[in-house]
Amino acid sequence: MSHKRIPKRKAAIAVGGVAALGAAAFLLPMANASQDNASGATAAPKTLKAAGASNLAAQLQQLLGQAFAGSYYDSAKQQLVVNVVNGDNNVVAQAEQAGAVVRQVQNSTSALEAVAKTLKTKATIPGTAWAVDPKTNKVVVTADSTVSGTKWDTLQSTVQGLGSNMATLKKSSGTFKTLVSGGDAIFSQVQNGTVRCSLGFNVTASDGSPAFLTAGHCGVAAKDWSDSETGQPIATVDQAQFPGNGDFSLVKYNDATTQAPSEVNIGNGQTVAINQAADATVGETVFRMGSTTGLHDGQVTGLDATVNFQSETDPNGVDTVTGLIQTNVCAEAGDSGGSLFTQDGGAVGMTSGGSGDCTSGGETFFQPVTTALQATGATLGGAGAGAGAGAGAGDGSATADPSATAGAQNGAGDQIGGDQIGGTADPSATAGDQSGTGDPTGTGTGDQSGTGAGTGTGDQSGTGADSTSSSH
Repeated sequence: MSHKRIPKRKAAIAVGGVAALGAAAFLLPMANASQDNASGATAAPKTLKAAGASNLAAQLQQLLGQAFAGSYYDSAKQQLVVNVVNGDNNVVAQAEQAGAVVRQVQNSTSALEAVAKTLKTKATIPGTAWAVDPKTNKVVVTADSTVSGTKWDTLQSTVQGLGSNMATLKKSSGTFKTLVSGGDAIFSQVQNGTVRCSLGFNVTASDGSPAFLTAGHCGVAAKDWSDSETGQPIATVDQAQFPGNGDFSLVKYNDATTQAPSEVNIGNGQTVAINQAADATVGETVFRMGSTTGLHDGQVTGLDATVNFQSETDPNGVDTVTGLIQTNVCAEAGDSGGSLFTQDGGAVGMTSGGSGDCTSGGETFFQPVTTALQATGATLGGAGAGAGAGAGAGDGSATADPSATAGAQNGAGDQIGGDQIGGTADPSATAGDQSGTGDPTGTGTGDQSGTGAGTGTGDQSGTGADSTSSSH
């Protein structure tokens, strides 16, 4: 395990991960690219980073009101695309003037929300999930490999009854399950063995004490957590939500003097400073760190997703979780609770569950950090090395670029520091392509195999089996 420990008994678990084993390597330029200075109705769409696009989308949602029908980030063009239904021409013109690409669509936000309510009533089946896809202006319904027979027939007829222009149905080869274990591994001893989860982000609780966020099903499974499989507990669950409106836990360190740096550990001695909580935007690139599979990246594909997990306590039950972020980032058993973040230090989510693996790919759902912070009253960040850590040029402590492949010992660098061979990184440079071979001064060569080490296998019940380690 590669968590950062700051003196004895001040057991700070560095946010997010053990060895990073191969993030795919395409990188959004860090500097804002040029913004067109054209004025009037002919103003060209602005070129934006994902964070800027998210902020603009929030502003335009208020401006457009009922005409707003979702938005997404076009990462290839670095533009925000806003869906509008029955939009007033003057308001649409204002949206275009603000820098968005405006697209007329058929389905309103309220119509798509009604589709989700129908699915909840008629198709809450274990192994299903649905989320609005603003790119298609439809609700995308996904069924995993366990949905068959009469369950599949029910789901299929429900989706067909919604109309072809409202929803689409697809099949996943994997199984939706919670994926406890991730970032820096955390452990708890329960009656039947060891539960292993993953730390998401260090935070400060509302009473000022040091704490961290992780998955809610971890906090439900066990109360006391350690930073080693056989160690004494160093943190205790304060709040936990699962299932229902989220999957998050607030866990307080037992030692009030614990130094809990606001950063993600991506392995090989490299960290990414976390400086803000960020709302996800469909189409943006995000990074996930997990103790089982290391560092991987992908895109946000849906928001406000509903997932119907097979209940871990009732064979005939379903654990429905709402309000999640849907992505095509891979994850495996052992990655639950781990950090989902952006290249520029935005904390986006914690791993909840998904299907597939990091060999064939899959879908993973995440608890939004902003929602968890609001619900628990915690604030992002902790004592010790905070968002400003690693600002010195050319030293080995510089903040790492998560898009750099994990095999690079001499590359990475960051937009505020330098790389480990002394040069100052170009913040607008592309850090490599998806094959993992990057600029030798910016990214090393790495693979995307993601074959991380998990310490113990077991069932998904969260209680362990036959005294072996249980991964969620």
